[in-house]
Amino acid sequence: MNKSELIAAVAADTGMSNAQVEVLLNRVLKAVTGALAKGDDVAIAGFGTFAVKERAARQGRNPRTGEVIQIPASKAPGFKAAKALRDAVG
Repeated sequence: MNKSELIAAVAADTGMSNAQVEVLLNRVLKAVTGALAKGDDVAIAGFGTFAVKERAARQGRNPRTGEVIQIPASKAPGFKAAKALRDAVG
């Protein structure tokens, strides 16, 4: 399911227009992104938790030349599914 299919599914379920659902979804995603950018976690009960994960610096290899390179530390968004979501899926 992509974003437009999600919008259509929510619109059909709620009776809202696709445009209204798109605005709402964009605002939710913007709020989640903003919270993660500030370093906060976003927990949605029964769904899961979005959090920023720290990746340590490490060595890697250039696949073209085989040369060892240093990969710097970084931050990446992560998601941990809640038990209710894990149970629903599997």
